[in-house]
Amino acid sequence: MAGGRGRRRRAVQPSLAAEFVAATGALLCVVAADGRILLANPALQRFTGRPAEELVGALFWQVWVAPEHAELARDAVARSIATGQAHPQEADWLTGDGGRRRVAMHNDVLLDCAGRPYAVACVGIDVTDQRQHEARLHQRAETDRLTGIPHRGALFDALRRHLDGGTGQGCALAFCDLDGFKVVNDEHGHGAGDWLLRAVATRLSGLLGPGELVARFGGDEFVLLVPRPDPDRVAALAALASAAVAEPFASPCGPLAVGVSVGVAVGRPGELADELVARADRAMYGAKTHRRRRLRGE
Repeated sequence: MAGGRGRRRRAVQPSLAAEFVAATGALLCVVAADGRILLANPALQRFTGRPAEELVGALFWQVWVAPEHAELARDAVARSIATGQAHPQEADWLTGDGGRRRVAMHNDVLLDCAGRPYAVACVGIDVTDQRQHEARLHQRAETDRLTGIPHRGALFDALRRHLDGGTGQGCALAFCDLDGFKVVNDEHGHGAGDWLLRAVATRLSGLLGPGELVARFGGDEFVLLVPRPDPDRVAALAALASAAVAEPFASPCGPLAVGVSVGVAVGRPGELADELVARADRAMYGAKTHRRRRLRGE
């Protein structure tokens, strides 16, 4: 039976275990209950830029833990020793040259012959490149291909977070629709129109404050999001957008001029994203109608 075969297996030879610890590229360490390093394999020595004799006996949070996370790291070891359980974690580790790498950790509590926890063993894997690749894929998935800013789906994801009835704090929108964009397409071609959309996206992006977002809603429509229900800020942002777009664009085919109609709306937690966008859209059409009437002298 499988159980019998398992009992007849030989224990791993100490020399084989030592060879594995020395050869693996994983960052292996054992940390005592007081936080002092008991073991650091060659991969970890290379990572920290310190030989084993400098690492053993040092406090681990003074070697590779980012300063802002030192207290959390100390607490995690203390809880592991107290409970006999350690959990997987992921954090930034400091390299010997002062850089930061993202490390995924598998942690286990070591027990003495009496069954008492005395140390935590960690297998760390550098996942920096993997996480950066995932972040690029995520950004690409949420980015409008033409303009390089978030697309409509990303906007609605943000709206749902801000308008969530339990955790959201509300937000405000400025819905922007270009005036005269069709004329640019008709006179200069779609290539010029695409260039103009990218240029508008760049100008609008330059207006954003912390946490604010601009997304291409579709066609020649853009939406600016303020991550709080602040009517003064969204009104100021709408004015800035109008002034920015009104400045002529120096394109490869000559100066291009368009205007923009902007409608604003403020949303509170619990409101549906579609409803908030619809209110901002209606306000934009009201502004566009008023603009046309003014140009006609009505």
